[in-house]
Amino acid sequence: MAVGTYKDYSENQQNSWQVKDNEILVIYGEEYKKMTYRLLEEADLAARIGDRKKRIGIKPNLVSPVLSFEGATTHPEVVEGLIRYLQEHGFRNLAIMEGSWVGARTEEAFSVCGYKELAERYGVELIDAQKERPVTVDCAGMKLHICACALDVDYMINVPVMKGHCQTHITCALKNMKGLLPNSEKRRFHSMGLHKPIGHLAAGIRQDFILVDSICGDLSFEDGGNPTVMNRIFAASDPVLCDAWVCRLLQYDTEEVPYIGIAESLGVGSADLGRAIIRELNISGSQAELPDRNKVMKLAEAVEEVDSCSACYGYLIPALDRLDQEGLLKDFPEKICIGQGYRGKTGKLGIGNCTKDFACSLKGCPPTETEIYDFLKAYAEKEIIQDHS
Repeated sequence: MAVGTYKDYSENQQNSWQVKDNEILVIYGEEYKKMTYRLLEEADLAARIGDRKKRIGIKPNLVSPVLSFEGATTHPEVVEGLIRYLQEHGFRNLAIMEGSWVGARTEEAFSVCGYKELAERYGVELIDAQKERPVTVDCAGMKLHICACALDVDYMINVPVMKGHCQTHITCALKNMKGLLPNSEKRRFHSMGLHKPIGHLAAGIRQDFILVDSICGDLSFEDGGNPTVMNRIFAASDPVLCDAWVCRLLQYDTEEVPYIGIAESLGVGSADLGRAIIRELNISGSQAELPDRNKVMKLAEAVEEVDSCSACYGYLIPALDRLDQEGLLKDFPEKICIGQGYRGKTGKLGIGNCTKDFACSLKGCPPTETEIYDFLKAYAEKEIIQDHS
């Protein structure tokens, strides 16, 4: 992999960062804290960071208050292994920072997912990005609003979950930084089509090291519920290369996830897997079976979506999956409208507050998966009965 330049376009940090490594380190097993520690030793993370006085940001994926074994959130054992490694190597200025998706409370996610207790036990600062002030940053020509905590670190360690996404196919290193945006900016990302702003965000928040939780991510839905057990953790220093490899693991072409190419074009890193070195520290004891990659696409045929937020759309798709399993989706009487593009417009059937002017609309920003399922099931059954009356 050719050496690339990661340009930090923030107002406070004008230094460039060299992507020196074309290596991804992989470890398998079920003792997640020990696996994490060994992986970090192999990567020599302490030497990479250098100065023990640096402020280190740790960014997990706590999209919602869902336990890690359901496949949506970063296992606290992985972050604990990271914290123990850092503290035992003399790093004390640590902060875990995250902002859950729109409609979920980060404080609840911290508590449910075990991070409140973890932070207290190790004396680590816990930052709710939803409460942070926004800072306007020129991210390679695109002005974005980023939470101040993301810019107030000397070294950022990203700890995403490798999982599927119903709008972008995959989510891992690059998209995980979206949790460090104010809720209003998260909504705006969807009105801009997601991929372009995610690519530019990579130029605004520097990722110095990526530690990927690939233990049991849900490879279909970002909010979990259908975990695929892989018992794997891997590390990289190039977020673009990391996500390109995730595409290969999940059998997507990188072109199917446009934000990877956008980030690469901005000098964030390289997606050239041909020159990458994948080094496994041990051997996997089992082979995970990938879910049907076309499943989400098939479910989405029932939907008319325009600029919907991740939470709203992310709850809709699993609800449709439940309806499909019950045989109610194949003859669904209407297209289901969802998204910010329907604000102020009228129609027949809609999900979320953005479709409040529709004849039949489910309130919520967002409504939950169960609420959507109950609403659509009642609608379908009522329509079917009318058709046969």
